[in-house]
Amino acid sequence: MKKFFSLLLFFGFISVSFSQDNKVIAGQESGLNTNSVIELNKQLSILASGDDELISQTITSLAKTGDTRLEEFFELYRQGSVYNWPTESGDIRIVVNLETVMDDDFNEFAPLIEPLTGKPFLIDGNQAKPDLLDLEDISPGRKLRSLVNSSKFLIRLFSPDYETRISGVKKCGDPPFLTESISTLEDIAKDPEEDEKVRWTANESIALIDFGQKAENFEELKSRLEALEKLSLLNSLRALARIDGFEKDIKNLESSESINSKQSAILFKSISKVKKTLEDHKSSVELAGNLFRGISYGSVLILIALGLAITFGLMGVINMAHGELVMIGAYATYEVQMYFGHSPENSVNEYYFVALPVAFLASAVVGLLMEKFVVRHLYNRPLESLLATWGVSLLLIQLVRLRYGDNIGVNAPTWARGGFEISQDVVLPFARLYLLALSAACVGFIYFIIRKTRKGMLIRATMQNRDMASSLGVRTRNVDRFTFALGSGIAGVAGYGWTIVGGVTPDMGTKLFIVDSFLVVVAGGVGELAGVICSGLGIGVITKLIEPLEFGGFIIGPVWGKVILLALIVAFIQYKPAGLFAPKGRLGDKK
Repeated sequence: MKKFFSLLLFFGFISVSFSQDNKVIAGQESGLNTNSVIELNKQLSILASGDDELISQTITSLAKTGDTRLEEFFELYRQGSVYNWPTESGDIRIVVNLETVMDDDFNEFAPLIEPLTGKPFLIDGNQAKPDLLDLEDISPGRKLRSLVNSSKFLIRLFSPDYETRISGVKKCGDPPFLTESISTLEDIAKDPEEDEKVRWTANESIALIDFGQKAENFEELKSRLEALEKLSLLNSLRALARIDGFEKDIKNLESSESINSKQSAILFKSISKVKKTLEDHKSSVELAGNLFRGISYGSVLILIALGLAITFGLMGVINMAHGELVMIGAYATYEVQMYFGHSPENSVNEYYFVALPVAFLASAVVGLLMEKFVVRHLYNRPLESLLATWGVSLLLIQLVRLRYGDNIGVNAPTWARGGFEISQDVVLPFARLYLLALSAACVGFIYFIIRKTRKGMLIRATMQNRDMASSLGVRTRNVDRFTFALGSGIAGVAGYGWTIVGGVTPDMGTKLFIVDSFLVVVAGGVGELAGVICSGLGIGVITKLIEPLEFGGFIIGPVWGKVILLALIVAFIQYKPAGLFAPKGRLGDKK
């Protein structure tokens, strides 16, 4: 037992090595954030001029400064929280007001804030609180609000932070198109020191802006088509969703006789080629994504089926509560998160690695109790064990529902957010990559325990011939307890891993995993580790490839996907009743 816990600690240490130091640098100032407050305030005063054209030019000019202080100001301006508080001499004074206070006579006063710093606007050392009626509302109209919203993303083009910068570059290509950003985007696209993905996105956004311009004649439509062909060369999936609108514009111009049918046919022929190219790229991306999601889902099934391969394959117990052991691991992870105080606003990433052994031990303890009071009386009695453990699963579900309700939220650590782009539009999420690594570590851990340790030898001996092992001095009851706890603990690790990719509910084990995990064990070969790995990955990939298929407008989806998968496995078992890897030796004779 001591060796087992030493191995458990070693396993926890190894899992930590899959983490990555992805800390967010907070409070980093933009290198372009050097404009004087006085100079910026002079430009801000133009917002109270009432001249929409001049205000538009000023907003664009301010955005091009790249001063990150202006991003929040623009949002406040768009929301109507920016006012002019004229001085006694009538000069413009731009201020921000977010709330009002009322005195005993029901007069409303407005505590003022500096427009750039966000600090209180001070007069004689105290925050200014003029009468609300003294403030002049300078809220932008609808057209200006649209420009202000776009200008926020133009500011982001100058951010030193990669994620902020690329989001700004990408947003420039979305409606309403910020044509003023084209020169900046061109500079970014040509900058050899810029990140390759940012440069590619800049080229895409430039082409999207050109493609999104209005056209009223054939020449302008040809210009849009040229932009679309550039997007085709870039394999832009963002362009694919906008082709229908382009085709509609062509039909409208044809119906209004702005273009003739011959010109329309030329345009539609070119569009069909572009659409096919982009749809082929989209299909390739979706196939790659489904394959990876299938492998990721298969890794979860492997984690769950590892425990089943031990309890069902080696002990002859059909444990219908195995899915609830997965759920116990997920809720144990949630409790560790709450203990550490991890939240999106307060990241404590260490909680997730502490949760690994906690989830293992929590499920292992529940498994021990289940073995002691229920399962030990039902060894090699499949039907009775199925019914008894089904009752235990219902009990566990209701107990957890009483304690936590129907849904909880487990916030993934910051390093598990985002992904690694291996090729254009094919992104491997960090969370699912961690699941693959966790699954591989668990497989190695179980293999080491079962094949390379004395305890594993005793497990194999007991399951092959319990009476012979007992007569040779093996304490079979201890072996039973250890084996069931080990299988239960691995199920808890599966629940722990699932928390960063899926939802956590009291009935998650029964609804999501129990059927598929039993199929993994049966199809792979009862009690065979290699079979669990192969069938787990195979079932995961087949499931994710089947679900999105469409026949005659009917999408198969998850429910029919499981039906088809079950039919395939039933047919496979008719061909190979013992599964992919049939048990060998005495265990095979016993089966």
